[in-house]
Amino acid sequence: MKNLRVLRYLKNSLGVSEDQKAEWYRHWVDVGFGALEARLKDERRVGEFVFGGTPTLADICLVPQVWNAQRFKIPLDDYPTVVRLADNAMRLDAFKKAEPANQPDAEQ
Repeated sequence: MKNLRVLRYLKNSLGVSEDQKAEWYRHWVDVGFGALEARLKDERRVGEFVFGGTPTLADICLVPQVWNAQRFKIPLDDYPTVVRLADNAMRLDAFKKAEPANQPDAEQ
């Protein structure tokens, strides 16, 4: 869902208002996270991370989606498993260092 290019297109090319853009983004976060939450909440392989006790590519993909949803102030109360898994990953130094705000080209 890291799609700033798409969001710019909605606003600049299609003339979508900020409120409409936010609603569009919220819709797709809800669709994606809703499906993911339903899949993960009862999955026996889910542990501290998406597939047990060690982070995998699934966690690497999940965390940026949660970052973006939080950046756009999308309520995540309906996705406790998704949030828990992302929070667990963010406790690790590698994920902390990868956070967008910690990158050399981060906008201040």
